[in-house]
Amino acid sequence: MTDISFKDYESKFKALADEKRLQIMYELTQRGNTCVCDLTDIFEMSQSKLSYHLKILLDAGFITREARGTWSYYEINQEEVSHLLSEELCCIFKSAQEGNNCCEVTNEKEACC
Repeated sequence: MTDISFKDYESKFKALADEKRLQIMYELTQRGNTCVCDLTDIFEMSQSKLSYHLKILLDAGFITREARGTWSYYEINQEEVSHLLSEELCCIFKSAQEGNNCCEVTNEKEACC
């Protein structure tokens, strides 16, 4: 077995494995930095339920939060989203039979493919 930390990927994919969280991420992608008060209106859900979903996305690193007074503003963490959707992850799951000589995945997560 390799030194790849699948635990990190597991938590990230669990965060994405919910339609409502995917909708939230999509909305943040379209709107940019958005107040939680606006998200509550957009999704027509209570702030506590929305906060639950936002916390999961925040803990997974997919979004960032900025406090302004009593309100929190959320935004997509493009670096993290790009990292997860990168060729690096694709390369991990390419089989040697498919000609996967493109990379050696290490703890440093070098770029490949």
